[in-house]
Amino acid sequence: MTSPDDESPLRGVAQNAEASARYLTDIQRTLMNIGRKLETLQHETRVHLRSTHVEGDRWKEAHLRALPVEAAMKKTLRDLKKAVDDLERVTFKRRAHQEKVNALPAIRKEKQLAKARKKNPRQIQAAPGNPSESTQGVSGATGMGYGNPTSIHDLKRKSA
Repeated sequence: MTSPDDESPLRGVAQNAEASARYLTDIQRTLMNIGRKLETLQHETRVHLRSTHVEGDRWKEAHLRALPVEAAMKKTLRDLKKAVDDLERVTFKRRAHQEKVNALPAIRKEKQLAKARKKNPRQIQAAPGNPSESTQGVSGATGMGYGNPTSIHDLKRKSA
């Protein structure tokens, strides 16, 4: 079991997204080096085990004896490659988490402003522009190229 003094440097790494990424990248690089060495070991073990014949062996008995060892090495390499891929995935998710945390105050402030606008719609000010448009509102769209009347209620009744 590790003591708390051994874990304190990792506490600082865990609190910083960039330091976490560097640390995980170093571990990933180390595991990839180990993987290359294990692949070489796997190949050399395979050659040695398949060429080891005992007196009285039939044609494929050395090959059949080597299969469990080869399967175990293959499983180990597969698990190691998965661990390397998972470390890369963790690095990306850690960075995404940090970006989300950094963006959270702005998002909350924006939601709070939207909620305040929804509760008090009169506080919304009209966009600066033509003063006649701001007094007439949306229905006074004479400056936009549309002709009068602007509403069905403004139409004069015509007989059919």
